[in-house]
Amino acid sequence: MLAVKIDTKEKFTVITPAEPIFAANMTEDLKNTLLPYLQKGIPHVVLNMEAVQQVDDTTGELLAAIQQQFYENNCSFVICCLQPAVEQLLDEKELLELMNVTPTESEAWDIVQMEEIERELLE
Repeated sequence: MLAVKIDTKEKFTVITPAEPIFAANMTEDLKNTLLPYLQKGIPHVVLNMEAVQQVDDTTGELLAAIQQQFYENNCSFVICCLQPAVEQLLDEKELLELMNVTPTESEAWDIVQMEEIERELLE
C-alpha cells in the first residue's frame, strides 16, 4: 500500500507520497489513490512529490495518463516539488511537457484556482 499524507483544502486536496521510490509495482496503488478524487465533491488534486527521489518509466507514463483523465473530467491535477532525478526522467521520456508541473506547492495552488476561474468563465 502506498503511504501518502492527505491534506484537504477548501478547493483541492494535496496528496504527498511518503515513498522515496515509485516503482512499477506501485502504479496500481497510485491509480487507486488518485482516481477516486474525480468522483468527490472536491475533485482537484495537487500531487506533492518532494519526498519522491526516483520513478520508473511506467510511473511517469501513469502520471501523464492520470493528468489527462483529470482534465478530460474538467478537474485540475498539478504536480509540484519534483526532485531533479524525477524531473530529468520525465523530461527524457517527453512526459514533462504533458504534465502541469510547478516548483512549489503554493504555485500549484495558484494553478488550481486559476483553472477553476477559467472553467467558470467557459461555462
